[in-house]
Amino acid sequence: MRDRRSWSKVTDLAPTGPELEAFVAAAGRVADHKSLKPWRLIEIRGADRDILARALNKADGKKGMSSKPRRAPLIIAVVANLRSKKIPAWEQEAVASGVAHMLSLVLDEAGFGVFWRTDDRTRSKVLAKAHGLDKGEVLLGWLYIGGKPPRTRATRRKTVDAAKHISRMPGGKKKRSVDETRL
Repeated sequence: MRDRRSWSKVTDLAPTGPELEAFVAAAGRVADHKSLKPWRLIEIRGADRDILARALNKADGKKGMSSKPRRAPLIIAVVANLRSKKIPAWEQEAVASGVAHMLSLVLDEAGFGVFWRTDDRTRSKVLAKAHGLDKGEVLLGWLYIGGKPPRTRATRRKTVDAAKHISRMPGGKKKRSVDETRL
């Protein structure tokens, strides 16, 4: 996880169907709220990317095809299934998003480049129809997947300063005790 990064450009190498199934099986281990599994993934390859390309332009009020779906040989649409009334919609979306992020980690570990894409029209009726979404399903975005191109320059990723993102409960202790700092 420490070395993972988004790859805005990828090569034409993509996982095979059986490889993808193995990766999804691993990524699907995210918290699932009593086996509800409020998510599904749509595999988009080859000429199927043209369906997405047309829908993206139509959602933008344009004719023709967007060039974006041709930027990767494999696109995975991430769909949240919000049909359950027992669990809040935001939790179901969080699980679907968690699967997508876990999948990106698994793919990265396997040597594939991944970048997440979404925009203002992700939840449009046009894109819902193009993806064949059922009632109660929402599109969260897409993972664009391909091979990692060779790097021409060194990567300079800054690590997250975790202390800036962790706070204590208001009114609680201001500092951690010695036992709480053990690694």
